[in-house]
Amino acid sequence: MLSALSLLLVTTALSVVMLFVLSSLKGSGVEGVREWGQGNAMAVLALLLFASRGVLPDVLSIEGANLLFIASVALMLAGFRRHLGQRVPTRPLLLGGAAAMACLVFFHHGVDSLPMRTVAVSIYHFSVYVAIGRTIPASPEPRLRYPYLFTRRAAFVLGTVHACRGIFYALQVGETLRFLEPAPYNLAFFAIGTLALPALTLGAVMMANARVIRETAYAADHDHLTGAWSRRAFFNFAEHEHARAARIGSSLSLLVFDADHFKRVNDTHGHATGDRVLRDIVIHAQEVIRKIDYCARLGGEEFAVLLPDANHQTAMDVAARLRTALDRSLHLAPSTLPVGYTVSIGVATLAPGETLAELMARADAALYVAKADGRNRVVSAPMPPRLVPVPERREWR
Repeated sequence: MLSALSLLLVTTALSVVMLFVLSSLKGSGVEGVREWGQGNAMAVLALLLFASRGVLPDVLSIEGANLLFIASVALMLAGFRRHLGQRVPTRPLLLGGAAAMACLVFFHHGVDSLPMRTVAVSIYHFSVYVAIGRTIPASPEPRLRYPYLFTRRAAFVLGTVHACRGIFYALQVGETLRFLEPAPYNLAFFAIGTLALPALTLGAVMMANARVIRETAYAADHDHLTGAWSRRAFFNFAEHEHARAARIGSSLSLLVFDADHFKRVNDTHGHATGDRVLRDIVIHAQEVIRKIDYCARLGGEEFAVLLPDANHQTAMDVAARLRTALDRSLHLAPSTLPVGYTVSIGVATLAPGETLAELMARADAALYVAKADGRNRVVSAPMPPRLVPVPERREWR
Protein backbone atom coordinates (compact mmCIF):
# COMPACT_ATOMS: atom_id res chain seq x y z
CA MET A 1 0.00 0.00 0.00
CA LEU A 2 1.29 3.44 -0.92
CA SER A 3 2.40 5.48 2.08
CA ALA A 4 4.14 8.78 2.75
CA LEU A 5 7.17 6.85 3.98
CA SER A 6 7.43 4.86 0.76
CA LEU A 7 7.17 8.09 -1.24
CA LEU A 8 10.02 9.57 0.78
CA LEU A 9 12.21 6.54 0.16
CA VAL A 10 11.43 6.44 -3.56
CA THR A 11 12.20 10.14 -3.92
CA THR A 12 15.44 9.64 -1.99
CA ALA A 13 16.44 6.97 -4.49
CA LEU A 14 15.58 9.32 -7.38
CA SER A 15 17.69 12.08 -5.88
CA VAL A 16 20.61 9.66 -5.56
CA VAL A 17 20.20 8.77 -9.25
CA MET A 18 20.17 12.47 -10.13
CA LEU A 19 23.41 12.89 -8.19
CA PHE A 20 25.05 10.27 -10.39
CA VAL A 21 23.68 11.95 -13.51
CA LEU A 22 24.97 15.34 -12.40
CA SER A 23 28.38 13.84 -11.62
CA SER A 24 28.73 12.99 -15.33
CA LEU A 25 28.59 16.73 -16.07
CA LYS A 26 31.30 17.79 -13.63
CA GLY A 27 33.99 18.01 -16.29
CA SER A 28 31.77 19.78 -18.81
CA GLY A 29 32.52 23.28 -17.55
CA VAL A 30 28.78 24.06 -17.41
CA GLU A 31 27.97 26.62 -14.73
CA GLY A 32 25.44 25.57 -12.09
CA VAL A 33 26.27 21.86 -11.99
CA ARG A 34 28.08 22.17 -8.65
CA GLU A 35 25.13 23.92 -6.98
CA TRP A 36 22.64 21.42 -8.41
CA GLY A 37 24.76 18.55 -7.12
CA GLN A 38 25.04 20.09 -3.66
CA GLY A 39 21.29 20.70 -3.64
CA ASN A 40 20.52 17.08 -4.44
CA ALA A 41 23.02 15.81 -1.85
CA MET A 42 21.30 17.92 0.80
CA ALA A 43 17.90 16.73 -0.40
CA VAL A 44 18.96 13.10 0.04
CA LEU A 45 19.97 13.78 3.65
CA ALA A 46 16.81 15.80 4.28
CA LEU A 47 14.53 13.08 2.92
CA LEU A 48 16.26 10.41 5.01
CA LEU A 49 15.77 12.57 8.10
CA PHE A 50 12.11 13.14 7.22
CA ALA A 51 11.69 9.37 6.86
CA SER A 52 13.22 8.84 10.31
CA ARG A 53 10.42 10.79 12.06
CA GLY A 54 9.73 9.01 15.35
CA VAL A 55 13.07 7.18 15.24
CA LEU A 56 15.56 10.03 15.50
CA PRO A 57 15.09 13.03 17.80
CA ASP A 58 12.63 15.62 16.53
CA VAL A 59 15.32 18.26 16.30
CA LEU A 60 16.89 16.17 13.51
CA SER A 61 13.76 14.91 11.77
CA ILE A 62 12.01 18.31 11.90
CA GLU A 63 14.45 21.22 12.21
CA GLY A 64 17.41 19.41 10.67
CA ALA A 65 15.42 17.92 7.80
CA ASN A 66 13.66 21.18 6.94
CA LEU A 67 16.88 23.20 7.16
CA LEU A 68 18.56 20.85 4.68
CA PHE A 69 15.56 20.88 2.35
CA ILE A 70 15.35 24.69 2.44
CA ALA A 71 19.06 24.82 1.61
CA SER A 72 18.59 22.33 -1.22
CA VAL A 73 15.95 24.37 -3.06
CA ALA A 74 17.99 27.54 -2.50
CA LEU A 75 20.99 25.82 -4.11
CA MET A 76 18.83 24.78 -7.05
CA LEU A 77 17.88 28.43 -7.63
CA ALA A 78 21.54 29.43 -7.28
CA GLY A 79 22.47 26.79 -9.85
CA PHE A 80 19.95 28.05 -12.40
CA ARG A 81 21.05 31.65 -11.87
CA ARG A 82 24.72 30.75 -12.34
CA HIS A 83 23.91 28.61 -15.35
CA LEU A 84 22.22 31.57 -17.01
CA GLY A 85 24.94 34.04 -16.02
CA GLN A 86 22.76 35.89 -13.52
CA ARG A 87 23.55 37.15 -10.04
CA VAL A 88 22.57 34.83 -7.20
CA PRO A 89 20.22 36.60 -4.72
CA THR A 90 22.16 35.35 -1.70
CA ARG A 91 20.77 37.85 0.82
CA PRO A 92 17.05 37.27 0.03
CA LEU A 93 17.61 33.50 0.08
CA LEU A 94 19.33 33.62 3.46
CA LEU A 95 16.76 36.00 4.98
CA GLY A 96 13.85 34.00 3.60
CA GLY A 97 15.32 30.72 4.81
CA ALA A 98 16.03 32.18 8.24
CA ALA A 99 12.45 33.48 8.51
CA ALA A 100 11.03 30.10 7.50
CA MET A 101 13.23 28.31 10.04
CA ALA A 102 12.31 30.80 12.78
CA CYS A 103 8.60 30.15 12.16
CA LEU A 104 9.20 26.42 12.06
CA VAL A 105 11.04 26.45 15.41
CA PHE A 106 8.35 28.62 16.99
CA PHE A 107 5.53 26.36 15.79
CA HIS A 108 7.39 23.33 17.09
CA HIS A 109 8.77 24.39 20.47
CA GLY A 110 6.59 27.43 21.17
CA VAL A 111 3.17 26.49 19.84
CA ASP A 112 3.30 22.95 18.48
CA SER A 113 1.38 23.14 15.19
CA LEU A 114 2.17 20.90 12.21
CA PRO A 115 -0.17 22.90 9.89
CA MET A 116 1.61 26.19 10.65
CA ARG A 117 5.03 24.59 10.20
CA THR A 118 3.85 23.36 6.84
CA VAL A 119 2.52 26.81 5.92
CA ALA A 120 5.83 28.48 6.81
CA VAL A 121 7.90 26.04 4.76
CA SER A 122 5.41 26.10 1.84
CA ILE A 123 5.69 29.89 1.57
CA TYR A 124 9.47 29.63 1.24
CA HIS A 125 9.29 26.84 -1.33
CA PHE A 126 6.62 28.69 -3.29
CA SER A 127 8.83 31.79 -3.44
CA VAL A 128 11.92 29.89 -4.58
CA TYR A 129 10.12 27.83 -7.25
CA VAL A 130 8.49 30.92 -8.70
CA ALA A 131 11.89 32.63 -8.69
CA ILE A 132 13.33 29.67 -10.63
CA GLY A 133 10.51 29.89 -13.16
CA ARG A 134 11.07 33.62 -13.60
CA THR A 135 14.83 33.10 -13.94
CA ILE A 136 14.52 30.82 -16.97
CA PRO A 137 13.81 32.67 -20.26
CA ALA A 138 10.41 32.02 -21.81
CA SER A 139 11.67 32.18 -25.41
CA PRO A 140 15.25 30.93 -25.69
CA GLU A 141 16.95 30.03 -28.95
CA PRO A 142 15.43 26.99 -30.74
CA ARG A 143 18.15 24.55 -29.68
CA LEU A 144 17.45 25.31 -25.99
CA ARG A 145 13.69 25.81 -26.19
CA TYR A 146 12.37 22.43 -25.00
CA PRO A 147 14.56 21.98 -21.88
CA TYR A 148 14.08 25.62 -20.90
CA LEU A 149 10.30 25.52 -21.27
CA PHE A 150 10.08 22.16 -19.47
CA THR A 151 12.03 23.46 -16.48
CA ARG A 152 10.25 26.81 -16.42
CA ARG A 153 6.82 25.21 -16.46
CA ALA A 154 7.82 22.58 -13.89
CA ALA A 155 9.00 25.34 -11.54
CA PHE A 156 5.75 27.29 -11.88
CA VAL A 157 3.66 24.11 -11.36
CA LEU A 158 5.64 23.27 -8.24
CA GLY A 159 5.23 26.82 -6.99
CA THR A 160 1.47 26.59 -7.54
CA VAL A 161 1.29 23.26 -5.69
CA HIS A 162 3.16 24.69 -2.71
CA ALA A 163 0.83 27.69 -2.67
CA CYS A 164 -2.16 25.33 -2.60
CA ARG A 165 -0.45 23.25 0.09
CA GLY A 166 0.11 26.32 2.24
CA ILE A 167 -3.50 27.47 1.85
CA PHE A 168 -4.85 23.99 2.57
CA TYR A 169 -2.85 23.58 5.77
CA ALA A 170 -3.62 27.12 6.88
CA LEU A 171 -7.27 26.03 6.89
CA GLN A 172 -6.35 23.03 9.05
CA VAL A 173 -4.97 25.09 11.93
CA GLY A 174 -6.30 23.64 15.18
CA GLU A 175 -6.67 20.15 13.69
CA THR A 176 -4.54 17.27 14.94
CA LEU A 177 -2.51 16.03 11.99
CA ARG A 178 0.34 13.56 11.63
CA PHE A 179 3.34 14.17 9.38
CA LEU A 180 3.22 10.71 7.74
CA GLU A 181 -0.57 10.47 7.75
CA PRO A 182 -1.75 8.19 4.88
CA ALA A 183 -4.68 10.44 3.94
CA PRO A 184 -5.06 10.97 0.16
CA TYR A 185 -4.49 14.75 0.37
CA ASN A 186 -1.29 14.23 2.40
CA LEU A 187 0.00 11.62 -0.06
CA ALA A 188 -0.75 13.94 -2.98
CA PHE A 189 1.16 16.82 -1.41
CA PHE A 190 3.97 14.46 -0.43
CA ALA A 191 4.22 13.05 -3.94
CA ILE A 192 4.45 16.44 -5.61
CA GLY A 193 6.52 18.13 -2.91
CA THR A 194 9.15 15.41 -2.61
CA LEU A 195 9.42 14.97 -6.37
CA ALA A 196 10.17 18.67 -6.84
CA LEU A 197 13.96 18.31 -6.62
CA PRO A 198 14.19 15.34 -9.04
CA ALA A 199 11.90 17.15 -11.52
CA LEU A 200 13.91 20.36 -11.40
CA THR A 201 17.17 18.39 -11.56
CA LEU A 202 15.90 16.62 -14.65
CA GLY A 203 15.23 20.01 -16.20
CA ALA A 204 18.66 21.22 -15.12
CA VAL A 205 20.36 18.21 -16.72
CA MET A 206 18.38 18.76 -19.93
CA MET A 207 19.43 22.42 -19.97
CA ALA A 208 23.07 21.53 -19.30
CA ASN A 209 23.12 18.88 -22.03
CA ALA A 210 21.51 21.27 -24.50
CA ARG A 211 24.14 23.89 -23.63
CA VAL A 212 26.98 21.37 -24.12
CA ILE A 213 25.55 20.20 -27.45
CA ARG A 214 25.14 23.81 -28.62
CA GLU A 215 28.69 24.73 -27.64
CA THR A 216 30.08 21.57 -29.25
CA ALA A 217 28.19 22.29 -32.46
CA TYR A 218 29.42 25.89 -32.42
CA ALA A 219 33.01 24.76 -31.91
CA ALA A 220 32.71 22.31 -34.81
CA ASP A 221 31.16 24.89 -37.13
CA HIS A 222 33.29 27.92 -36.27
CA ASP A 223 36.96 28.74 -36.44
CA HIS A 224 38.23 28.96 -32.85
CA LEU A 225 40.49 31.95 -33.53
CA THR A 226 38.36 34.30 -35.62
CA GLY A 227 34.78 33.14 -35.01
CA ALA A 228 34.21 32.77 -38.77
CA TRP A 229 32.55 29.64 -40.13
CA SER A 230 34.88 26.66 -40.22
CA ARG A 231 36.07 25.04 -43.45
CA ARG A 232 33.82 22.01 -42.83
CA ALA A 233 30.74 24.14 -42.18
CA PHE A 234 31.51 26.34 -45.19
CA PHE A 235 31.60 23.43 -47.62
CA ASN A 236 28.38 22.05 -46.15
CA PHE A 237 26.73 25.41 -46.82
CA ALA A 238 28.34 25.60 -50.26
CA GLU A 239 27.07 22.16 -51.26
CA HIS A 240 23.57 23.06 -50.11
CA GLU A 241 23.56 26.40 -51.93
CA HIS A 242 25.10 24.82 -55.05
CA ALA A 243 22.35 22.19 -55.14
CA ARG A 244 19.70 24.88 -54.66
CA ALA A 245 21.17 27.06 -57.41
CA ALA A 246 21.24 24.10 -59.80
CA ARG A 247 17.67 23.15 -58.91
CA ILE A 248 15.99 26.55 -59.27
CA GLY A 249 18.48 28.29 -61.54
CA SER A 250 19.47 31.01 -59.07
CA SER A 251 22.82 32.78 -59.02
CA LEU A 252 25.69 31.79 -56.76
CA SER A 253 29.00 33.61 -56.41
CA LEU A 254 32.17 32.98 -54.48
CA LEU A 255 34.91 35.26 -53.18
CA VAL A 256 38.23 33.78 -52.11
CA PHE A 257 40.69 36.15 -50.46
CA ASP A 258 43.71 36.21 -48.21
CA ALA A 259 45.88 38.71 -46.39
CA ASP A 260 48.77 40.06 -48.43
CA HIS A 261 52.30 39.43 -47.11
CA PHE A 262 50.87 37.83 -43.99
CA LYS A 263 54.12 36.00 -43.26
CA ARG A 264 55.81 39.38 -43.05
CA VAL A 265 53.27 40.49 -40.43
CA ASN A 266 54.00 37.39 -38.33
CA ASP A 267 57.77 37.69 -38.72
CA THR A 268 57.83 41.42 -37.96
CA HIS A 269 55.20 41.76 -35.24
CA GLY A 270 54.80 38.21 -33.91
CA HIS A 271 52.11 35.57 -34.21
CA ALA A 272 49.90 37.21 -31.58
CA THR A 273 49.66 40.28 -33.80
CA GLY A 274 49.02 38.04 -36.80
CA ASP A 275 46.11 36.49 -34.91
CA ARG A 276 44.74 39.97 -34.19
CA VAL A 277 44.91 40.76 -37.90
CA LEU A 278 42.97 37.60 -38.78
CA ARG A 279 40.26 38.43 -36.24
CA ASP A 280 40.13 42.00 -37.54
CA ILE A 281 39.66 40.71 -41.08
CA VAL A 282 36.63 38.65 -40.08
CA ILE A 283 35.08 41.46 -38.03
CA HIS A 284 35.24 43.94 -40.91
CA ALA A 285 34.34 41.38 -43.57
CA GLN A 286 31.12 40.57 -41.74
CA GLU A 287 30.26 44.27 -41.70
CA VAL A 288 30.38 44.31 -45.52
CA ILE A 289 28.56 41.11 -46.45
CA ARG A 290 24.85 40.35 -46.06
CA LYS A 291 23.35 38.25 -43.29
CA ILE A 292 22.61 35.43 -45.74
CA ASP A 293 26.24 35.27 -46.89
CA TYR A 294 28.79 32.89 -45.38
CA CYS A 295 32.25 34.07 -44.37
CA ALA A 296 34.67 31.26 -43.50
CA ARG A 297 38.31 30.78 -42.70
CA LEU A 298 39.59 28.07 -45.02
CA GLY A 299 42.98 27.86 -43.37
CA GLY A 300 45.94 30.06 -42.47
CA GLU A 301 45.26 33.54 -43.82
CA GLU A 302 42.86 32.36 -46.54
CA PHE A 303 39.15 33.15 -46.33
CA ALA A 304 36.09 32.66 -48.50
CA VAL A 305 32.70 34.34 -48.78
CA LEU A 306 29.79 32.50 -50.37
CA LEU A 307 27.14 34.79 -51.88
CA PRO A 308 23.80 33.03 -52.51
CA ASP A 309 21.48 34.70 -55.03
CA ALA A 310 24.25 37.08 -56.12
CA ASN A 311 25.09 37.53 -59.80
CA HIS A 312 28.56 38.38 -61.05
CA GLN A 313 28.10 42.15 -60.94
CA THR A 314 26.81 42.00 -57.38
CA ALA A 315 29.73 39.78 -56.40
CA MET A 316 32.21 42.23 -57.93
CA ASP A 317 30.59 45.12 -56.07
CA VAL A 318 30.78 43.23 -52.78
CA ALA A 319 34.41 42.29 -53.48
CA ALA A 320 35.28 45.93 -54.21
CA ARG A 321 33.72 47.06 -50.92
CA LEU A 322 35.44 44.23 -49.09
CA ARG A 323 38.85 45.12 -50.51
CA THR A 324 38.36 48.74 -49.46
CA ALA A 325 37.19 47.79 -45.97
CA LEU A 326 40.20 45.51 -45.50
CA ASP A 327 42.78 48.02 -46.69
CA ARG A 328 43.41 49.26 -43.18
CA SER A 329 45.80 49.74 -40.30
CA LEU A 330 45.29 47.93 -37.03
CA HIS A 331 46.15 50.03 -33.96
CA LEU A 332 47.18 47.62 -31.23
CA ALA A 333 48.32 50.12 -28.59
CA PRO A 334 49.04 53.83 -28.37
CA SER A 335 52.76 53.18 -27.93
CA THR A 336 53.17 50.91 -30.98
CA LEU A 337 53.14 51.60 -34.69
CA PRO A 338 49.94 50.58 -36.50
CA VAL A 339 50.02 47.28 -38.40
CA GLY A 340 48.76 47.76 -41.94
CA TYR A 341 47.34 44.99 -44.08
CA THR A 342 45.52 44.51 -47.37
CA VAL A 343 43.82 41.59 -49.10
CA SER A 344 43.67 40.16 -52.60
CA ILE A 345 40.36 38.74 -53.81
CA GLY A 346 39.37 36.28 -56.50
CA VAL A 347 35.73 36.31 -57.68
CA ALA A 348 33.84 33.57 -59.53
CA THR A 349 30.14 33.13 -60.36
CA LEU A 350 28.61 29.72 -60.91
CA ALA A 351 28.20 28.75 -64.56
CA PRO A 352 25.44 26.41 -65.77
CA GLY A 353 26.45 22.80 -65.17
CA GLU A 354 29.55 23.77 -63.20
CA THR A 355 30.49 21.74 -60.13
CA LEU A 356 31.34 23.28 -56.80
CA ALA A 357 34.94 22.11 -57.13
CA GLU A 358 35.22 23.84 -60.51
CA LEU A 359 33.77 27.06 -59.09
CA MET A 360 36.25 26.94 -56.24
CA ALA A 361 39.16 26.27 -58.63
CA ARG A 362 38.25 29.31 -60.77
CA ALA A 363 38.03 31.57 -57.71
CA ASP A 364 41.39 30.25 -56.48
CA ALA A 365 42.95 30.86 -59.90
CA ALA A 366 41.62 34.45 -59.88
CA LEU A 367 43.09 34.97 -56.41
CA TYR A 368 46.46 33.70 -57.65
CA VAL A 369 46.34 36.20 -60.53
CA ALA A 370 45.44 39.03 -58.12
CA LYS A 371 48.48 38.25 -56.00
CA ALA A 372 50.76 37.83 -59.03
CA ASP A 373 49.62 41.16 -60.44
CA GLY A 374 50.63 43.13 -57.34
CA ARG A 375 48.12 42.27 -54.58
CA ASN A 376 45.50 44.52 -52.94
CA ARG A 377 43.14 44.03 -55.86
CA VAL A 378 40.06 42.16 -57.03
CA VAL A 379 40.25 39.82 -60.03
CA SER A 380 37.25 38.28 -61.75
CA ALA A 381 37.60 34.70 -62.92
CA PRO A 382 36.70 34.18 -66.59
CA MET A 383 33.79 31.90 -67.34
CA PRO A 384 34.70 28.33 -68.31
CA PRO A 385 35.95 28.08 -71.94
CA ARG A 386 33.15 25.74 -72.94
CA LEU A 387 30.63 28.48 -72.11
CA VAL A 388 32.43 31.66 -73.19
CA PRO A 389 34.64 31.50 -76.28
CA VAL A 390 36.84 34.45 -75.31
CA PRO A 391 37.65 34.55 -71.57
CA GLU A 392 37.71 37.99 -70.07
CA ARG A 393 39.32 38.99 -66.81
CA ARG A 394 38.02 42.01 -64.95
CA GLU A 395 40.12 43.77 -62.37
CA TRP A 396 39.04 46.18 -59.68
CA ARG A 397 41.48 48.26 -57.78
